[in-house]
Amino acid sequence: MISAAILLQGTPATAAAEEATMSLADLYLAGGWVMYLITLLSFVALYIFIERYLVIKKASKSDANFMNRIKDYMYEGKVDAAMQLCRKTNSPQARMVEKGITRLGRPLADVTAAIENVGRLEVHKLEKRFPTLATIAGAAPLMGFFGTVIGMVQAFYEMSLAGNSLDISTLSGGIYTALITTVGGLILGILAYFGYNQLVVKVENVVFQLETTSTEFLDILNEPVKQ
Repeated sequence: MISAAILLQGTPATAAAEEATMSLADLYLAGGWVMYLITLLSFVALYIFIERYLVIKKASKSDANFMNRIKDYMYEGKVDAAMQLCRKTNSPQARMVEKGITRLGRPLADVTAAIENVGRLEVHKLEKRFPTLATIAGAAPLMGFFGTVIGMVQAFYEMSLAGNSLDISTLSGGIYTALITTVGGLILGILAYFGYNQLVVKVENVVFQLETTSTEFLDILNEPVKQ
């Protein structure tokens, strides 16, 4: 059994597997500063996605009874109570309604404009750092191609220096080493692109909630006060 284990450790398949495992790290290091930059951008993209995801998730949570309470307060003439409820509720919807309450007594068009302005500001806050994530998604593959071009130039330069003593393994090794930056850039670009689109969809859901809240509040103002 011991001799068999020793023989298995020395088999060509095992040696090849160990060499392949080590070559992954070697390929990454061979990518040079381009791979280091792609790695840095991957951490930046991951941070932006997680941070924005948590912020948008928090903004999308709303109290189902919030507008019902606002409606009751408005019908009862308790404007101050409605204002206090908005200030205690930390959500984009509450801030929109609060702005609308502060514009009571003015023409309905002014109230609507004030609410819409607050809604745009809230959406702008949610979309913070979106351009950076979109830039990473688009620039990462280009950076990978750039690293590959640099590697190919170096490979052909070494080929020209080798002259008649050119070894095909040297050339092929330089080429697949250069292509590793393209692989890294494409992986980062694809993941960042999917992450960006997922965040955009979540923001659109929040926008729908804001529009619904705005419509409900304006309906409250348009409805006659119950006696």
